[in-house]
Amino acid sequence: MAPARKAAFLAIGSELLRSERVDTNSLVAARLLSPCGFVFVEKRVLEDDVDAIAMALRELAGRVELIVVSGGLGPTADDVTREAAARAFGRELQRDDRMLSLLRARYERNGRTMPAIAARMADAVAGAELLVNPQGTAPGQLLVEGACTVVLLPGVPIELEEIVRQHLVPRWPGSAARLVRTLRLGGTYESAVEERVAPLYGRFGRANVTILAGRGLVDLVLAAEGDDAASRLAEMEELFAVAAGADLYGRDDDTLAAVVLELLRRVGWTLATAESCTGGLVAARLTAVPGASDVFLGGVVAYANSVKERLLGVSTELLADHGAVSREVAEALATGARTLGADCGVGITGIAGPSGGTPAKSVGTVHIAVATPGGTRQLERRFPGDRTAVREFAANFALDLTRRALEEA
Repeated sequence: MAPARKAAFLAIGSELLRSERVDTNSLVAARLLSPCGFVFVEKRVLEDDVDAIAMALRELAGRVELIVVSGGLGPTADDVTREAAARAFGRELQRDDRMLSLLRARYERNGRTMPAIAARMADAVAGAELLVNPQGTAPGQLLVEGACTVVLLPGVPIELEEIVRQHLVPRWPGSAARLVRTLRLGGTYESAVEERVAPLYGRFGRANVTILAGRGLVDLVLAAEGDDAASRLAEMEELFAVAAGADLYGRDDDTLAAVVLELLRRVGWTLATAESCTGGLVAARLTAVPGASDVFLGGVVAYANSVKERLLGVSTELLADHGAVSREVAEALATGARTLGADCGVGITGIAGPSGGTPAKSVGTVHIAVATPGGTRQLERRFPGDRTAVREFAANFALDLTRRALEEA
């Protein structure tokens, strides 16, 4: 088996260096191309500057075998990736008539006349292969410069992913020198996972294990190389799964919301939510999964106490005695969600901040409850971070608590 080939990623866009956007395309490219034998050893984020992009391309082309570039292929003046690639390798830009016709046809299908400026998207670096974009307008481009393959891709995530899947992955079939498996854990923290899996580092090598934390969700990325990569990865997966224990909810492309929905189907239950501080985040995660409607009935965003009382049956006395942010109210919300006609109800209440905390109930305090035909389970947590972080922690922990309740049903 050939050794892994080095790759680099360039994310183009001045907005990525400000506060508006965060690059995620590099993660998608690394995940999809790793089984093809590529290991990403470097990532750079560059503004929309022809000279800066060209310089980076020239420098990296001498050190890696693949450069993936995202962004800067649109029709506007700040889309300069094509020009930068042409300058980097001393090539011209040539308008591709076939691509121009495809662009016009796409605009017409959408009931629009193609503006003159959009023709720029048909400009190809001399010698490049144009990669048709099945999800958007701007095509990708692939060119070979010496021992390096350079791929220019749109910055829109869904467009980039589809071009990689359809045009790049099939080019390197069966050449995986490095195999990767991701174990997905929920309802836990990075440090807790590290503590449990650390004893395995001596056996498999610390460099072959990556821990990625995501506010109550943790990914264990396992990698193996060499002729025995498949058997070694299988051994790693088995032992790390044991170490993960009950926190393990899925693998690779699994999402916690999708796992919860599948468990509901398996036990034959429906679900409804009653959310306060999360403002519908749990419902949004569930409905983002196609087909959720067969088991997810809906939910109530019960922010005000009056809504908790009127729509979900939370008693005035309970709110007065324990406060809206309490175990008792979370359980009442979960039970109230079941009155919407669901077998399983989720209730969430908390203080997301930045104000509203007290010495007894600080900002970040969240109570979550899940009510099922078999009973109610609940948890209390004090989550760190700002308002967004607390809400995301709460939504992830709520989904995970639901997952655990369903697994025991």
